Amino acid sequence: MAGKLTGRGEGKLKDVRTICTIGYEGVTLPAVIGALRAANVSVLVDVRAVAASRRPGFAKSQLSAGLAEAGISYLHLRDLGTPAAGRAAAKAGRHAEMHRVFEQHLAGVEAQAALGELQKIVAGGTRACLLCLERDPSHCHRSLVVEALGERIKLDIQDLMPPLP
Repeated sequence: MAGKLTGRGEGKLKDVRTICTIGYEGVTLPAVIGALRAANVSVLVDVRAVAASRRPGFAKSQLSAGLAEAGISYLHLRDLGTPAAGRAAAKAGRHAEMHRVFEQHLAGVEAQAALGELQKIVAGGTRACLLCLERDPSHCHRSLVVEALGERIKLDIQDLMPPLP
C-alpha cells in the first residue's frame, strides 16, 4: 500500500494528505518511535479497541508517555478498533472473517464518528499514523480504516515497518 493514492473524485496533488500505519508486533517501542520520527509523524492514533498490551511499552499509559518524551502526540480512537469477534478471528488466522466483522463494525454510528474525527486531523494537515499490533497491514483492520478514510479524502498511504530485533 505504500505510496498508493486512494480516494474518490478529482483532486489536485496538493489536496493529497499523507497517512501512515504501523504495527508493533515483534518490535520495541524505541523502534516504533524511530520509524515515526523518520516519517515526521506528529500524532500516533491508536486504533486498538483495547489499548492494552503485554509487550513492554505498548499499554496505553506507557505508550502515551514514551511518545510524549519523543514529542509525538497520542490519541486513542477505540471506536476504530476491531470488536472481540474480529480479534478472535485474526488471532486464529481467519483474516477474511476479521475483515467482514470489522467492515460491519465500521458502518456503525460510533465508528463513523471516530472516522470523522480522524478525517479532520488528517485533512487539517497533521501527519498521523495509525497503530495496531499486526505487523502486516494487509492482515490488519488499520488497512480498512485508511481505505474508508480514502473514500472521504485523497490519501498517500505509507506503511511503516520498523526493523525486527
